Amino acid sequence: MFKLVSELHKNEITDLVDRMAADADADYSGDLLKLTEVIRDDIPERKRISYGRYSIIKETGLFIYPLLKTNKIDPNRLAERLYNNKNADPFIRSLGIQLMSVDAENTGNLETALDYFEKAASDDSWIVRECSSGFVRKLIRGYSETMKKWYLEMVSSEDTFRRRFAGESLRPVADNRWFKKQPEFAWNVLECLFHEPAVYPRTSAGNSLSDWMRIDPDRTLPVVKELAANGDKNSYWIAYRACRNLVKKEPLMVMDILKTDHYKYKDRDYHRADYE
Repeated sequence: MFKLVSELHKNEITDLVDRMAADADADYSGDLLKLTEVIRDDIPERKRISYGRYSIIKETGLFIYPLLKTNKIDPNRLAERLYNNKNADPFIRSLGIQLMSVDAENTGNLETALDYFEKAASDDSWIVRECSSGFVRKLIRGYSETMKKWYLEMVSSEDTFRRRFAGESLRPVADNRWFKKQPEFAWNVLECLFHEPAVYPRTSAGNSLSDWMRIDPDRTLPVVKELAANGDKNSYWIAYRACRNLVKKEPLMVMDILKTDHYKYKDRDYHRADYE
């Protein structure tokens, strides 16, 4: 059975952590990068669509964390050094965020991790922003009250990137599958973006509604209809984006909702005349 982090990789990680324990002040970002590249090279060709560097960093962080604790290495101290090294590979900087998230999940001490998630949400690197929006998800269910308050602050921020982080990290993807039974957490935040003027967070709002359209169309479709009809151009844009998958099955219904004779998304082009 294929394992992303194999026993051989685990042995190499263990050796690296042993070296960290002997010299905690050294810079290990280069060693960690080489390690992730080895793991990546060992992924079978047929698995490469499913597993990328994000998955490698996620799994590496989960394996390294208990080793750090066993060797009396402060995970947050290492995490801060990795993230704050602006010269390091962005995936290795993201490993720092993953380690903070794992520590917060295990200890309940969220303050440091959330401070760094706020920084990562606005990071210059797109890779760091994307990785951090995935790594935060493990904290949401276990610490829902704290995280709800934090998310409402993030989605109300003047920082476009933080608003986008809020929308993107709460999409109902696999890590957030529990939203299907308890949707209000995500919807309470998502609703704050329904008139979003900036493209970056607005796109996440539209993508989220597109995801919800597949999961809970009875709730989502009326919302999309309302956004399309309320006269706000930003809400209309979100509604348009939310129909990007629905239009494959119901092109006429989508064009009726949007009051248009033409719907285009990327390389897909739909004309009312082709369906009437």
